[in-house]
Amino acid sequence: MKRRVLLVLLLVVFLVPAAIVGHQLVSDPGSDVASVPVADAGAQVERGRYLARAGNCMACHTARGGAGYAGGRAIVTPFGRIYASNITPDRDTGIGTWTADDFWRALHNGKSKDGSFLYPAFPYPNYTKVTRADADALYAYLRTVAPVKQANREHELRFPYDRRLLLAFWRTLYFRPGSFVPEPDRSVEWNRGAYLVQGLGHCSACHTARNALGGTVADTDLAGGMIPMLDWYASSLTSHPKTGLGDWPAGDLATLLRHGVSQRGAVYGPMAEVVAGSLQHLTAQDVTSMALYLKSLPAHDAEPRGGAVKESGDEEAILKLGAKLYADHCASCHMKDGRGAPPAYPPLAGSRTLASHSPVNPIRIVLNGGYPPSTSGNPRPYGMPPFGFMLNDREIAAVVSYARRTWGQRQELVSPVDVARFRGSSIE
Repeated sequence: MKRRVLLVLLLVVFLVPAAIVGHQLVSDPGSDVASVPVADAGAQVERGRYLARAGNCMACHTARGGAGYAGGRAIVTPFGRIYASNITPDRDTGIGTWTADDFWRALHNGKSKDGSFLYPAFPYPNYTKVTRADADALYAYLRTVAPVKQANREHELRFPYDRRLLLAFWRTLYFRPGSFVPEPDRSVEWNRGAYLVQGLGHCSACHTARNALGGTVADTDLAGGMIPMLDWYASSLTSHPKTGLGDWPAGDLATLLRHGVSQRGAVYGPMAEVVAGSLQHLTAQDVTSMALYLKSLPAHDAEPRGGAVKESGDEEAILKLGAKLYADHCASCHMKDGRGAPPAYPPLAGSRTLASHSPVNPIRIVLNGGYPPSTSGNPRPYGMPPFGFMLNDREIAAVVSYARRTWGQRQELVSPVDVARFRGSSIE
């Protein structure tokens, strides 16, 4: 009897993992979806150029100072560094030998030309919703960019994450190939916005909390989350009244997405790069559709994992110091009542950045300053000066605590320990 039990256990231990790996290797959903011939090849290329902007492909696939789409940019993850690949049409080091079917499989099913699993730093869990026609347009455009002979860098991942075959288990848990299905009871504009946000826009890649394995946390879609290793918090895009977009007019949201500033706030950090490289180049209609979709999301609030250090000092003294520092350094732009002078000087009263559970963004902005991107709607952006050289950790903690406890906001006090931790973070 014991031998039978042992045999069954051995079969489970060895056969189940083998079956999972085997299934993921041979399974190729979407392989039966064929390209549709196009009458105007030039129009297809131009559409692909636009879609590459929508997906912000150049941001990851271009190293700073490097040739466009030639790869080499390091994507820092909790598991090590992943280097973006060369997607120029060079035949030796890029995707010059790839077919449209190969490219479609990469987007739709997260597999390379040779069938190996792609790391999900490439957001194929989102790109799987891209239509075959749009994938073909992207492919047609990339075939027109200048080929660059630049070998791909080996990823620098810790064991066991450097074993690509083990991605079979990650995919089983967190990846479901699929297609975007329009909701028939919604408008054409809403469905267009949903398609862009869920697919090429890959908004959930940053704005959804992730677990220790890098999988998105169930039931927290677009409810906000820390961006791994970048020390920025991507705010909630749901309709939560405090931390999300609950009271934002759709017009202000569309303006923020396209121009980087609005009457309700401004973008900094990684989101400024997204607006600069992607969203400002989209049509007003597409950005408005995205805003319409986001405004329809139900309210949800995700508590950031690994929260801030709790400050245990004298609350009255901390807020008194914060009030003085605010009056001395902040009120001239953001006004005594926190209303600011938007769009140049964002309001702090009602700010979802300050209402967030995580204080990381206001700490980093006070420490390092920052600028919204330069866009057609904001060609000469006003910037936030850095105060890290002027104020010590205790003072920055006090002024951020004051802003998070004033104008109807009641978030926890900020600890100087967190300021010290983020003081050493990269500005990017």
